[in-house]
Amino acid sequence: MNLLKTLATVSSMTMVSRLLGFVRDALVARTFGAGFATDAFFVAFKLPNLLRRVFAEGAFSQAFVPVLAEYKEKHGEEATRALLANVTGVLMLALAVVTIVGMLAAPWVIYLSAPGFAATADKFSLTVDLLRVTFPYILLISLASLASSVLNTWRQFSIPALTPTLLNVSFILFATVLAPYFDPPVMALAWAVCVGGVLQLAFQLPYLAKIKMLPWPRFSLADSGVRRILRNMGPAIFGVSIGQISLVINTIFASFLVSGSVSWMYYADRLMEFPTGVLGVALGTILLPSLSRHAATDANTEFSALLDWGIRLSLLLALPSAVGLAVLSEPLIATLFGYGKFNAHDIAMTQQALVAYAIGLVGLILVKVLAPGFYARQNIKTPVKIALFTLLMTQLMNLALITPLRHAGLALAIGLGACLNAGLLWFQLRRQGIYHPQAGWGRFAAKLFVAVGVMGATLLALLSHLPVDWTGAAWQRAAWLSGLVSVGIAVYFGALFALGFRLQDFRRRT
Repeated sequence: MNLLKTLATVSSMTMVSRLLGFVRDALVARTFGAGFATDAFFVAFKLPNLLRRVFAEGAFSQAFVPVLAEYKEKHGEEATRALLANVTGVLMLALAVVTIVGMLAAPWVIYLSAPGFAATADKFSLTVDLLRVTFPYILLISLASLASSVLNTWRQFSIPALTPTLLNVSFILFATVLAPYFDPPVMALAWAVCVGGVLQLAFQLPYLAKIKMLPWPRFSLADSGVRRILRNMGPAIFGVSIGQISLVINTIFASFLVSGSVSWMYYADRLMEFPTGVLGVALGTILLPSLSRHAATDANTEFSALLDWGIRLSLLLALPSAVGLAVLSEPLIATLFGYGKFNAHDIAMTQQALVAYAIGLVGLILVKVLAPGFYARQNIKTPVKIALFTLLMTQLMNLALITPLRHAGLALAIGLGACLNAGLLWFQLRRQGIYHPQAGWGRFAAKLFVAVGVMGATLLALLSHLPVDWTGAAWQRAAWLSGLVSVGIAVYFGALFALGFRLQDFRRRT
C-alpha cells in the first residue's frame, strides 16, 4: 500500500467534508448569527460531540484498533468476527445507558458545563431542550466510528473518510429548508445532528457486510480481547482526548464572558479543524493500523521509520497552514461567515480567537501522529501521564490568560497546551527508544522554515498593498481569498522545490 497515495485519498475525502462543513457554518452564521440561540446550540452540540471524540474516535479507536489488528494478523477471520460481535454488543449497551442518563440529567449537565447560562432562564432552558435532542448522537456516531475503525483496519479508508459529509448534508438541509417549521428555529439544528448520526451509521453497514465483518452483536465480557480493550479505554480517554476535555472546560470559562464568546470560539475552532482533519486526523487514521501491524510483528525499525515519515509530513504541511490561518484570518472569516447577522464585530472577535488557535496548530496535528506511537504498542501509561500534566497546565494558562485576552486567551491556552502535549510525547518516544529520528533532520528543518518565511512575507505584502474590501460582495471576497490562497500555496511549494524538496522523497509503502 502506498501511504502517500492513501493519505492523499483520505485527505481529499476529508476535505470534501470540511468544505461542506464551511458551507454549513456559513449558512448557520447567516441564519442565526452569533448570540443567544447559537450559544445555546453550540453548547448542546459540544457535549455529545465531545463524547463522540473521547469515546468513539479517541479512547475507543485507539484501544480497539491495535487489538483488532492483532486478531486479524494472528487469530484468523472467525476469531476476529467473534471479537467484533462482542465489542459491538458491549458498546451498544454502554452507550444506550449513557444516552438515557444524559437526556434525563440534561439540566444538571448544562449547569456543570455552562454554569454561566443559569443566570438567564430562557437561555438555560433552550440549551437543555437542545441537549436532549442532540444527545442520542453519541450512540449513533460511536457505532459509526466502530464501523470506520473496522474498515480502516481492512484498508478501506475512503468510505470512513467520506462518511462525515452526511452530517454536513443534514445540517444544510435542516438549516435552509426545515428551520422555519421549528419553534424556535434553532431546534432544527439539533434534529439535524440526530439525522446525521443515523445517515453516517447506515452508510457504512453495506461495506462491513462486503468484507464479512457485520456480525450480530453479542454481549460477553468474558472475551479476553474485549477485556483488554475495556482495560485500555479508561486511561486512553485522557491520553487521546485531552484537547477535547480542555475545550469543554474552556466552554465553562467562556460561559461567563460576554454573549457571543462561545460562538466566536466555535467558528475559529471550525477553521482550525480544517487542517487538523485534512492532515492530522487523516495521518492518524492511516498510521494507527500500519503501526499496529508493525508492533504485532515486532518490526521495530519499520515502526520508527514510519513515525519519522509521519512527523516530517506533518511539519511540512502543518507549519504553512498555521502561518496561513494567522495571516489570512480576517479574509477567511469575512468570506466564510461575514454575512447577515454575523457582523463586523463578530468577525473581529472570531479573528482574535483564530490567531490564538493557529499558534497551537502544529502541536494539535503532531499529537495525532505521536500518540498512535504509544497506543499501537498498547502502551497506555505514558500518554496518560502526559495528558494529565497537559490538562493541568492548560487550565493554569486559562486562568492566567482569560483576564487580559478574554476569549482569545482561552483559545491560546488550548494551542499552547497542544504544543506541550506534542513535545512531551516526542520526548518520551525518544527516551523509551521507540522512535529514532532518520538522518537529515537539520537540513529538512532549515529549508522548511525558509519556505514558510517566504510564504508568510509574500501574503503579508499582498494584504497590505491590495485594495480589497472584505465587506463587499460575496463573489468578490471569494475571488480575492482564492487568489491569496493560491499564491500562498504556489510560493510555498515553489520555494520547497527550489530548496531541493521532491515528491518522491515522501513516498512510502507498507
